[in-house]
Amino acid sequence: MQVLNYLELADRLERSGIGTSARHQRKALAGTDFEVITSPWVDGSPLEAIASTISGGRFFAAFDLAHVNVIGPGSLAVAGHAKRNDIPLVLHAHVTREDFAESFRFSEQLAVPLGAYLRWFYSQADLVLTPSRYTKGVLESYPVSAPIETVSNGVDIERLSGYDDLREEYRDRYDLEGMVVFAVGNVFERKGLSTFGRLARRTDYDFVWFGPYDTGPQASTAVRNWTSNPPSNLTFTGWIDDIRGAYGAGDVYLFPTKNENQGIAVLEAMATGNAVVLRDIPVFEEFFTDGEDCLKASTEGEFEAALDRLAADPALRSRLGENAMETAREHDLDRVGDRLESIYRRLVSDGVDLN
Repeated sequence: MQVLNYLELADRLERSGIGTSARHQRKALAGTDFEVITSPWVDGSPLEAIASTISGGRFFAAFDLAHVNVIGPGSLAVAGHAKRNDIPLVLHAHVTREDFAESFRFSEQLAVPLGAYLRWFYSQADLVLTPSRYTKGVLESYPVSAPIETVSNGVDIERLSGYDDLREEYRDRYDLEGMVVFAVGNVFERKGLSTFGRLARRTDYDFVWFGPYDTGPQASTAVRNWTSNPPSNLTFTGWIDDIRGAYGAGDVYLFPTKNENQGIAVLEAMATGNAVVLRDIPVFEEFFTDGEDCLKASTEGEFEAALDRLAADPALRSRLGENAMETAREHDLDRVGDRLESIYRRLVSDGVDLN
């Protein structure tokens, strides 16, 4: 059976959580009997597809199920094609109105009309996938009328192998000493940027945020202010070539995010044995347990106390890190592949004759 796994704007989303999730899906499916294609267009591009149509050929490639990861015009075209031709349609809800806010300038204003679009778009699906029960509840509140199920974004543990060999190189590169407090991913206010920055100002630990950030007109005021004038103990690295270096260099992964659908970087930090400090928000309740595989905090005072506790107790850091590695294994790609395989076979057997 041929499955389309489509990531619109793949070149621009490669460094995002959505891009990482799509890579995980494809790698997970490599261990199944499905043939996965990544472009919905004949010969791989819309221009080639148009040329094919003009000469009497097809516009869309042939596939038995469409799994769509984004919400733009290309994704909308694929959804329409699937519905017209009775092809099972899976829409993966990586984007919600709530997590879109505070991502870039004017995102708060755009979040309201985006919510109406998402309600309509996701409702077209034969099945909507979300990374968490929390996100499922968010979509149900819109409400999205299509059935919704959860599938972890997963963590590519194999890809992170060798992170510890890069520790000294990356600590030397960014002049990091002692217990290093770090974050990984795109720099957004929604991810807790201002909390991260203020904690750096309040403490003497080395703080580092590994990940790209905008500097143009689309950048939020918070991103421009913090990245242009950080405290002396806070480093913003920009894009790094080998993400393993970030997890190798750090000691405590600090993630004071305000809203999340799951948190792939949290799973990566756990997979590499780092102690993790999270904001105590609903989505993390279903995955992580305070005092067992992480510490949770709500206020800046609680975050600071958690960091001080970890600095004073290396044995606690080690215990949390070991337990976190066990948690991460529950989200390995073999499990993601098994879950997707089961979903695909059920949808196709319900709607398409495999013979």
